[in-house]
Amino acid sequence: MDLTILLFLVQDGITNGAIYALLGFALVLVFAVTRIIFIPQGEFVAYGALTYATLQAGHVPGTAYLLPIFAFVALLLDLHAERSRITGAFLLRQGIEKIVVPLGLLFAARELAGVSTIASLVLTVAIVAALGPHLYRIAFQPLADRSVLVLLIAAVGTHLALTGLGLVFFGAEGLRADALTDFSVDLGPLPVSGQNIAVYAATLLLIAGLYWFFERTVQGKALRATAVNRLGARLVGIRTKGTGKVALALAAGIGAVSGVLLAPMTTIYYDTGFVIGLKGFVAAIIGGLASYPLTAAAALAVGLIESFSSFFASDYKEVIVFTLLIPVLLVRSFASKHTDEED
Repeated sequence: MDLTILLFLVQDGITNGAIYALLGFALVLVFAVTRIIFIPQGEFVAYGALTYATLQAGHVPGTAYLLPIFAFVALLLDLHAERSRITGAFLLRQGIEKIVVPLGLLFAARELAGVSTIASLVLTVAIVAALGPHLYRIAFQPLADRSVLVLLIAAVGTHLALTGLGLVFFGAEGLRADALTDFSVDLGPLPVSGQNIAVYAATLLLIAGLYWFFERTVQGKALRATAVNRLGARLVGIRTKGTGKVALALAAGIGAVSGVLLAPMTTIYYDTGFVIGLKGFVAAIIGGLASYPLTAAAALAVGLIESFSSFFASDYKEVIVFTLLIPVLLVRSFASKHTDEED
């Protein structure tokens, strides 16, 4: 291995690690707020990549049709749950959230497909992020007070359902998008593409945006309060059902951005997101599903290990990456206190 190859491997590792860090942040956020080990996070990545590539090609993506279906099911559930106390304000809010917005995004996708890269990017994030709250309402809100194990089983079932829906709405053929920019710069012997720079910039911007959201906004502080003490947050008037929807909207948005960043770098299939999401999950587990800085550091480590494994033992790179979990789980198991029954 010479210096040039070493630099290429480090660059690839950092690029992949940045994306894994975003997914790890989403997993930590969802678990902290809702106690859901969010296995379907990878599906949002695949949906984002496939939606972006389809829009770039000038076609209406399947998610633009899937969103109104999810919204309609969520509307029926809300109407049934609130049937004894429906008001005009409630109907207006539900109509805007679950009819106007989904149909508006479908109309925008039909009109703006293939118009520009920026339009495709914005529409992708808007459509996929809007799926998050409706998914929470359908799959997780009825189980919000159940045990972590029940929520995990629901998450696995949701992952399988979303994978099947991805096949139905996008087909079995993989898609790949054009690069966000043709810009490139040479750093000595290492050429750095604009796509890599976009990954680094998007990761830093999202980290800064999340910090501002949690520190400066009422909704962000409500999410932090729910993460610290769900019952206490409910007692002081925070609607924990609402915080769950916001958490999944943020997770879906992060997944969509990750998919947009990945789409020009590799061919994405309807089931590609699962393995990508698992690597973010490895980083989140190393971070204890609690620490954002540790999750970021672990994600970069996962990316670098994967990159070097691809060079030295490409057939075993996945095995090597996922084997990282074993020593981490062993150490955490020996260090934690066990009880006969845990909630």
